[in-house]
Amino acid sequence: MTKILVIEDDAAILEGLVDNLESEGHRVDGIGDGIEGCRRFFEHPPDLLILDLMLPGMSGYEICKKIREAEIDTPVLMLTARSDEADRVLGLDLGADDYVTKPFSVRELLARVRALLRRTAGSQARAPEQVRVGDVVVDFRSYDAHKGDERLTLTPKEFGLLRALVARAGSVVTRAELLDEVWGYEANPTTRTVDNHVASLRTAIEPNPSKPRYLLTVHGVGYKWVGSAEEGTSP
Repeated sequence: MTKILVIEDDAAILEGLVDNLESEGHRVDGIGDGIEGCRRFFEHPPDLLILDLMLPGMSGYEICKKIREAEIDTPVLMLTARSDEADRVLGLDLGADDYVTKPFSVRELLARVRALLRRTAGSQARAPEQVRVGDVVVDFRSYDAHKGDERLTLTPKEFGLLRALVARAGSVVTRAELLDEVWGYEANPTTRTVDNHVASLRTAIEPNPSKPRYLLTVHGVGYKWVGSAEEGTSP
């Protein structure tokens, strides 16, 4: 049974979310305070977090930042009464996977929850725990990456992008598919965002980023990973 934590200070909204999520077959924990919700998240990690931005004690922004700084990739669906683009962008930049603006349709929210859980389960089922190419080692469990003795600094989105490509090694993954899987349903980033993150990944892991060996462009379509998950290991 999937475990979902909802941190929302509006009692009516919280009760409605808990009831509807439980009716979908999830085990749901509802908290109305930011500090208590953050503590509960780390003590009993859920499979998905639904997080309001404006909370007493600790904001949703702060909670999301703490989670991603701890290198935990639990999917986060943010709830916000703010319609300003800058607020949504900040939430996504801090590591949220998707957002819903209040007032929202319960049917739409449940569909987004299903999409996030499906995407996470599918990615975890297919992707290896670690990828090695040349002298580069990327560990998706610990969000740790090294090139020889040098530690590589990759963002959570770069880890997610690489994992999505490695999970389908040898197959072309479109930019739209990568946006949906890594950035979330109807997220603001464009296909250009994918291109920029690919360029950054190539700089980090390719021997010659201008002539990539592992992360290839399929022009007009998307990208393809051709490096074996075990390439570079000792015989």
